[in-house]
Amino acid sequence: MAIPLSYNLRNLTVRRRTTILTVLGIALAVAVLVADLSLASGLKSLFHASGNPLQILVLRIGSQSELASSISRAAYQDIEWKPGIARNAAGDPLVSLEMVTVVNLPSIDHPDGMNVTVRGLEPAGVSMRSVQILQGRWFHPGRREVVVGASVAKRYPGARLGKRLTFGGGFWDVVGVMKSSEPAFNSEIWGDLNEISQDYHRENQLNSVLIRAASTAAIPALIRSLNEDRQLNVRAVREPDYYASLTSAGSPVEFLGILVAVIMAVGSAFAAMNTMYAAIARRSKEIGTLRALGFSRGSILASFLAESLLLALCGGLAGCLLALPLNGVTTGIGSFTTFSEFTFRFHVGLEAILPGLAFALLVGAVGGILPARMAARKEILTALRDI
Repeated sequence: MAIPLSYNLRNLTVRRRTTILTVLGIALAVAVLVADLSLASGLKSLFHASGNPLQILVLRIGSQSELASSISRAAYQDIEWKPGIARNAAGDPLVSLEMVTVVNLPSIDHPDGMNVTVRGLEPAGVSMRSVQILQGRWFHPGRREVVVGASVAKRYPGARLGKRLTFGGGFWDVVGVMKSSEPAFNSEIWGDLNEISQDYHRENQLNSVLIRAASTAAIPALIRSLNEDRQLNVRAVREPDYYASLTSAGSPVEFLGILVAVIMAVGSAFAAMNTMYAAIARRSKEIGTLRALGFSRGSILASFLAESLLLALCGGLAGCLLALPLNGVTTGIGSFTTFSEFTFRFHVGLEAILPGLAFALLVGAVGGILPARMAARKEILTALRDI
């Protein structure tokens, strides 16, 4: 015979103060975990949504990022005529030689400055991306003009339309703000390849080559041809795979958040345990009465464990509600791979909420199992004699 759940609900409402304090302790631990997981989820969404499945990024062999790569113009000229590359209406191969560097700009959150990616590319490189102009216009080749991503314009006051940036060998006019369906590009600044490479005295040593394959079937053979060409000494990878690999940027933050949540959870588990022990001490006669009425030790153990889990579930739901306002909040994180900042949004979805609730129930189970066992092991006469 099972003890009704209403019995546990009544006991939780009678002990309002201890119940509220325990719920708050669990809620804070869950809120930290859910916030951390929503950060990781937002970062993954940023990179997983970037990159065209038909495109291949070519880097120097051994390089993990465009910034650390080096591709010569001579190698580029060999790459652009590889079989399997798509061509535009004029018959030219869809290949883009690009230069990537970083510049330090003061932002709203970091007045001392954060690194932002600057990409030098030709019109072909722009046409190969899914981007559109929100304000102003595209930069003209041969001019000291740049277009900034929507996230850059939002977070960096000095990089807005009509402003003038200083990097490389002088001034650059911001003539446009772009928005891309590939979120990583919204955190970049684009300008003419030749102008930017001349400013940095790197006319012949650029960073990467972007290739569009003629078809999905042509991608494996094209990647194999590039990787096996010893004269080129390059590493070819699908563009979506490259951006997916950058999710490691959030690993240190994710680890720290989980560590803090676990430390707080230990305290919450002890709080739940103390609450349940105190409840058992005050309800000794009730336990004796339940045993005298015929309820088994197993029923009492299950009832007190359910009470602890119910307490933890309330804390888990409260923690999720505390973290919910973070959903959609824009923030930035520095990458140790690209040495620049990426802007993304927190995503408080089921992938963050469900682990948070499971985490709360685990805390409740750990904090409730020993008190529940103690209640179940009480002898009837001993329990009835306790005050």
